[in-house]
Amino acid sequence: MGGDANIVFYDGECGFCNRAVKYILKNDKSKSLFFASIQSEYSQKLFQEKNWEPLKLNTFYLLEDGMLFEKSKAALKVTRYFAFPQRLLTVFRIIPIYFRDQVYDFIAIRRHHFSKGYCVVLNEEEKSRFM
Repeated sequence: MGGDANIVFYDGECGFCNRAVKYILKNDKSKSLFFASIQSEYSQKLFQEKNWEPLKLNTFYLLEDGMLFEKSKAALKVTRYFAFPQRLLTVFRIIPIYFRDQVYDFIAIRRHHFSKGYCVVLNEEEKSRFM
């Protein structure tokens, strides 16, 4: 996989985060998003090589076209890969990022309470999209 991959970085030990990954897998009609657990050696090494700030478990990241996005900006960019009607979620971009990230942080802090222990079962095509 080249350096031009669009990669979602997520907390691999979080049930809520794993459900979000499964939702993205189901709705990514382009099949061009790849996934890497924040805890993975791949993610740790990439962030060190790029001299990016260390990964935070409560943050959702998207590497798209060589640029790193996080929190609500990353989540809303992912929705552009969805088909209608899920793609309509992009409308939330009109909300100022300060407020979006406040909501994001509220959910992120409580994510373990929303969904405990969820294991993503992947088919062969889905497995190929994980780093």
